[in-house]
Amino acid sequence: MPSPEFTAVLALMGAASPFAPGAEVSVLREGMEAMMGAMPAPAGMKAEPISAGGVPAEWISFTDSDTSRALLYLHGGGYVIGSIATHRALAGRLARELGCRVLILDYRLAPENPHPAAVEDALAACRFLRDSGIAPDKTVIAGDSAGGGLTVATLLALRDAGEPLPAAAAGLSAWLDLAGTGPSNTEQAAVDPVVTMEGLLEMAGWYLGEQAASDTPTASPLYADPSGLPPLLLQVGEAEVLRDDSTRFAAKAKEAGVSVQLEVWPDMVHVWHAFGDDVPESRDAVAGLAQFLNKHVSTS
Repeated sequence: MPSPEFTAVLALMGAASPFAPGAEVSVLREGMEAMMGAMPAPAGMKAEPISAGGVPAEWISFTDSDTSRALLYLHGGGYVIGSIATHRALAGRLARELGCRVLILDYRLAPENPHPAAVEDALAACRFLRDSGIAPDKTVIAGDSAGGGLTVATLLALRDAGEPLPAAAAGLSAWLDLAGTGPSNTEQAAVDPVVTMEGLLEMAGWYLGEQAASDTPTASPLYADPSGLPPLLLQVGEAEVLRDDSTRFAAKAKEAGVSVQLEVWPDMVHVWHAFGDDVPESRDAVAGLAQFLNKHVSTS
């Protein structure tokens, strides 16, 4: 049974989904900035704007953050909306729980910058971290929604380029199949208050552009060979249309020998992690995510 706090936040969201189909891109972006940009940041959080290999970014930290470790965080928003501002509060909560700095990235968005622009920017950020002296075994990557898909796509691109992989990675309500073929896409349509497949497929078209197909592995990691990827955590809500993106990818990755921890949270909706510290389900999911990632980071 969802907590009263979760139910209250869901009621406040109402029908203000940032994934509504048919709206102008500028309207979608303004709506997400208004909805998520107002989330309060944790007390004591610091945000330092930087250039991460030429990509706008921020270091999110606290006074006692361990600077030898880092989380690269890739925000969600269908590759079309979202920004540092919409996810700064969530990045701050992760930095607090992990005890290290979080590098949150303003990767290029579609339709102005279709695939593979986002992947290229995420790779640039990984190289920036290495060049800054943060070893891959002290680096982790995570992201929500499209950022969760981009997290896996970045792992695939690093592996295929022969570059070092991070210690672990996590996808929060990850969008891993831009073709929208999962059974939950239709089964959960009536109960998902956040995401519509019509809206997601519209964004997929903008992101794929004229060059990429919906089964391109670095756009839709579900169609990739996941062999050789580092340990993965996939957290997804039972009420999501994207539920089966995570369940199907987890099964495929496990078959390929990847260590995968799949968590399907009863009654939860798309990226409930962002609901804030006052919501027990959000607080517990963020704490579990931090515990998983810290377990795999080298402490030597």
